[in-house]
Amino acid sequence: MSEADMFTQPPIPVQAGTAVRRPVPRRCARARVLCFPHAGGAASHYRGWAADAPWDVEFAVIQYPGREDRYEEPAPTGMAALAGAITGELLADLREAACLPTVLFGHSMGAGVAYEVARGLTAADRAPAALVVSGRPAPGLSRPGTVHLGSDDDLVADLRRLGGTGSGILDNRSLMTAVLPTIRRDYQLIETYRPLPGVPLRAPVTVLYGDRDPEVDEREAAAWHEATEGPCELHALPGDHFYLEAHRRQVLDHIVARAREAAAGTPAGWPSMP
Repeated sequence: MSEADMFTQPPIPVQAGTAVRRPVPRRCARARVLCFPHAGGAASHYRGWAADAPWDVEFAVIQYPGREDRYEEPAPTGMAALAGAITGELLADLREAACLPTVLFGHSMGAGVAYEVARGLTAADRAPAALVVSGRPAPGLSRPGTVHLGSDDDLVADLRRLGGTGSGILDNRSLMTAVLPTIRRDYQLIETYRPLPGVPLRAPVTVLYGDRDPEVDEREAAAWHEATEGPCELHALPGDHFYLEAHRRQVLDHIVARAREAAAGTPAGWPSMP
């Protein structure tokens, strides 16, 4: 699935007043995975992931502004605004009801957003059970970029470089006209991102990346161990930036393993459902 998938998949029914979407609710779930999409991505991208998840783990997704049912809301151009809003909403949910032990997962831009949300929850004494990141260098090695300052053709060229976006979408002028403003704002957010001030992460981190990904190499992936005071493990899978589409099952296995570990010993701050 591509950066343009926000307009090519049917939207997930909206739960009023929240950015969290539950594509396939699991009434008997013992743990939850909260997914953070890549630049331009939307909640519907993870519909298939949620359907493939086992009965005891529910996959929910954050719906960023600027896409699908939130299309009329401008996408933020700064990490502090986006991560802060998501963190505040998750903390409000925790105050209102008991929550399952939760693992955060993010790919590419989503890895950076998930990391900053995890730190925000940690600062509020509501640390997630674990963080799984994919396709992104460690926060301290974030690469600056200027693609967001370029023309629409520059943006489309970068989407082609990364792969994952079909030429039928990239060559559709009307669709790209609708999509590119949000993609440009996402690019600006991640190309100008530097780690935010605040408390260190304490949760265990699992790092996944494609062995031919132009956006992250082994050194940059391994450096995630410096981003947490908890344990950190590294796994390379065959492929480029969107390796996880061809290897969804292996990625799901890593994520589900972390979620089941959390369910077996509920971390502080994420109480189990009664």
